[in-house]
Amino acid sequence: MSGYTQIEADEPTVDANPYHNTTSQSAPVSGNMAAAPAENTEEWLWLRKLKESSHPVALMFYIVFRLSPIFAYIFGNMIISIFISKNRFILHFIVLTLLVSADFWNLKNISGRLLVGLRWWNETNKQEGSTSFENVWVFESADPERYINPIDSKVFWMLLYVQPVAWTILAIMAILKFELLYLVLIVISLSLSLTNAMAFTKCDKFGKANSMATDIFSRTTGGIWKRFNPFSS
Repeated sequence: MSGYTQIEADEPTVDANPYHNTTSQSAPVSGNMAAAPAENTEEWLWLRKLKESSHPVALMFYIVFRLSPIFAYIFGNMIISIFISKNRFILHFIVLTLLVSADFWNLKNISGRLLVGLRWWNETNKQEGSTSFENVWVFESADPERYINPIDSKVFWMLLYVQPVAWTILAIMAILKFELLYLVLIVISLSLSLTNAMAFTKCDKFGKANSMATDIFSRTTGGIWKRFNPFSS
């Protein structure tokens, strides 16, 4: 980044009028001009934050997928009633199921890997010498030296835990209103959301523990090698 330096003139400038008053007087500034309007500062703040993300497209889709099921549950029935008058519950139920499934798949396979470098999946292994199967959770974390954008990380973990809280509140409201069919959908959505929250929390803990153990091991082995190496200074 280059700096700008003003170049001085070769010959000094002579004022044509020696009796010119050197005291500068500035014209009065009106109140509207003195205070620069900041109309769109708060309005476009989230767009500027989105541009600072390492993966703005993935972050945008993550926000949309996390919030759209909640929005569709609260306002979906009202929006659907504008277009159709019959079988609104069936269509509302189908739309909610698709949105919850899309959110679960996007979070598990794309958003977690790109935004915070974490991924998990579930495997079913058959035990040797037995007909029973073992359920195994597999956690994968990115290289510890990989840069994790703080904006991506904050938004990821905030929405990861906010959505289960929102589904819990909606479940309580559905119980109070005796909406048992909607309660079934909320329980399914809450279980999927809690599964992702629990899995990514464990994945993050395992990743940090593995990184710490690797760092301690490398420091220990490096110190021992340096101590017994005759060529080290």
